[in-house]
Amino acid sequence: MFALILLIMKRFVTYLCLPIVISVLFSCNFAAQQYKTIDGFALGTTYHIIYRDGQNRNFQPAIDSLLAVFCKSLSIYDSTSIIAKVNRNEPVEVDDFFVTVFNCSREIYEVSNGAFDISAAPLFDAWGFGFKHKEKITPQVIDSLKKIIGMDKIWLEGRRVVKADPRISLSMNAVAKGYSSDVVAEWLEAKGVTDYLVEIGGEIRCAGKNRQGKPWSVGIDRPEDGNMTPGENMQAIVQLTDRSMATSGNYRKYYIEDGQKYAHTIDPKTGYPVTHSLLSVTVFADDCMTADAYATVFMVIGVEATKKLLNEHPELDAYLIYEENGTMQSWCTPAVQKMLRK
Repeated sequence: MFALILLIMKRFVTYLCLPIVISVLFSCNFAAQQYKTIDGFALGTTYHIIYRDGQNRNFQPAIDSLLAVFCKSLSIYDSTSIIAKVNRNEPVEVDDFFVTVFNCSREIYEVSNGAFDISAAPLFDAWGFGFKHKEKITPQVIDSLKKIIGMDKIWLEGRRVVKADPRISLSMNAVAKGYSSDVVAEWLEAKGVTDYLVEIGGEIRCAGKNRQGKPWSVGIDRPEDGNMTPGENMQAIVQLTDRSMATSGNYRKYYIEDGQKYAHTIDPKTGYPVTHSLLSVTVFADDCMTADAYATVFMVIGVEATKKLLNEHPELDAYLIYEENGTMQSWCTPAVQKMLRK
């Protein structure tokens, strides 16, 4: 979704900023040498973290352990996770990670009038974007699935998840990666780290400055079919600090069947993939969980409804890329316009 400007290649370190390269190669500044880069895997994706620590501590083992605990709560890729047990209707008490994401998801479900819905997992399975084999889609299949979708049909009683129908299942993929970036960022802050960039599965939270003492440079990919490598073809670059950002788009996860393109963004209310002109949206918020969730909301509701919702929520900013009259256009909120690197 995002890419830091490519200049140094390591086995797992895919994206680094140009200022970082300059400070590594040419600067004798001790503060610059305190920056560390760590990389790994979590939540079925990769992570890349850059931070400055005056004590030169290696936080990777602790962060890997933290993310392992996180995955045991919210990863649908782990059959032993809490969410997997909830989906199988096994008796299980949920943890703080689960409660936080569930409550945030319910709030955004209500604000978005159901455009964001973590209970829409059966629709993703049916359309071939989940774990089960794609079904033969008919109006009858969609109508049947819609009967077991909706966060009004699932709630928490203490530490237990209660379902109105046992067939209800959840997927927190549209918010968990963003929240994991928050969890790691807040852990670093608790250790006294004030300059960092955390990227997990493309969702970013950063604070302070990079090695050059400037805001972090982060790229927004151009949403073209076939642009499968983050950072290879960028639409824009923003200067970011003390903020989170998340991107959602339909140009990487899709398939074509009988000449028709089916994108992975499903409207929970209709049960069908969206077909509007919005190609990609990058959302900026104080926390990455919120940015991640609203990126999905905006991809569901389209350009005009997104602009309206942004007017109602000044705490959010966004960069939209959409198609109009056969050409790619962009629009952003005033705050993002100021962040764009000229």
